[in-house]
Amino acid sequence: MDQQSLSALMEELGRQAVAAAAVLARAGRAQKDLALTAAAAAVRSSREGILAANAHDLEAAGARGLSAARLDRLRLDGARVEAIAAGLEAVAALPDPVGRVSARWERPNGLTIERVAVPLGVIGIIYESRPNVTTDAGALCLKSGNAVILRGGSDCAHSSRALHECLAAGLTAAQLPQASIQLVPTRDRAAVGYLLAGMAEYLDVIVPRGGKALVQRVQQEARVPVIGHLEGNCHVYVDRDADVRMARAIALNAKMRRTGICGAAETLLVDEACAGTHLAPIVHDLLEAGCEVRGDAAVQRVDPRVRPAREEDWYTEYLDAIIAARVVAGVEAAIAHIAHYGSAHTEAIVTDNAATAERFLREVDSAIVLHNASTQFADGAEFGMGAEIGISTERFHARGPVGVEQLTSYKYVVRGRGQVRS
Repeated sequence: MDQQSLSALMEELGRQAVAAAAVLARAGRAQKDLALTAAAAAVRSSREGILAANAHDLEAAGARGLSAARLDRLRLDGARVEAIAAGLEAVAALPDPVGRVSARWERPNGLTIERVAVPLGVIGIIYESRPNVTTDAGALCLKSGNAVILRGGSDCAHSSRALHECLAAGLTAAQLPQASIQLVPTRDRAAVGYLLAGMAEYLDVIVPRGGKALVQRVQQEARVPVIGHLEGNCHVYVDRDADVRMARAIALNAKMRRTGICGAAETLLVDEACAGTHLAPIVHDLLEAGCEVRGDAAVQRVDPRVRPAREEDWYTEYLDAIIAARVVAGVEAAIAHIAHYGSAHTEAIVTDNAATAERFLREVDSAIVLHNASTQFADGAEFGMGAEIGISTERFHARGPVGVEQLTSYKYVVRGRGQVRS
């Protein structure tokens, strides 16, 4: 597509989104929820077509040599399609965040002041190979009264288009503008650059969801605020007071349940005080499950299959069946390691010592910290938020899972009885 045509296309998407956002800001809960439940019904009735579109994407991705982890992120099956439909219904069941009064007070002069939630406006979302982001993002933006322009990756183009058609059917059923949820209809890579630098007139915020290179580009080039995280270098720390069976189960699940998601554990830290009893079983479990373990000298000694860890391994988000492992001198050393090498995403401690757990939860400065639970729970749906657009490691505006409440801002509503300021 030539530059002039692309410019005209993107500006038209922007204009339509701004108009749709004005309608959505006034829409009531019943109308928005109808759109979501109708979209869920469309997903279920279109199951075979969605799977056929996904098979097309998988075939093309396999031919390009995508890794097993990336193929897993792209793959849909019957259960995942049903989860997409159920996710739309879960978002519909949430309270409407728009109009929620988060604080109210009265001044001595009789003025009453309320802080009231309002939509952000128009959101641009750029994502890579996870087709479910199409419905998650569309649903969350709709519920929070925002219009959204979606730019999915070429890897999931057919899957995203099939799912977007279901969202469009829901909007039609609820008599809401089709431009409420738009999918950029071109694979031209220049469209991403245009979203970042050429649409500040129309967009209020950009949300990237993908690999480190994508997020870095968005953060560097965007001309509007960004909600996102650079990477998920997540840690599991096994403390000296950990139950060994619990530690084994959590470490294995945190790494191997799904290796390609941002909440997958990438580094295992084991307290030297329990290394003699806990380290070997955990490492053995990981190796037997097909995980490559890269360890320090102490970890290498427990199994000859462990490969030496290099300095860069402690910084790496593998998104694959690989984990770095190290023995540390207690909780203080674990906290220091996470502060130095971590990405402020998600960290877990396994311990039966309540005081140690509270210290870890208090001092680790990450978006999500867990006690005796797998890092794979770093997910908006698991938090009861219906779905998420992503996990934000930013400190400004939103942190952790980004759901409907995080996609609102607020305004102050002041009511008086004729007061004037002296």
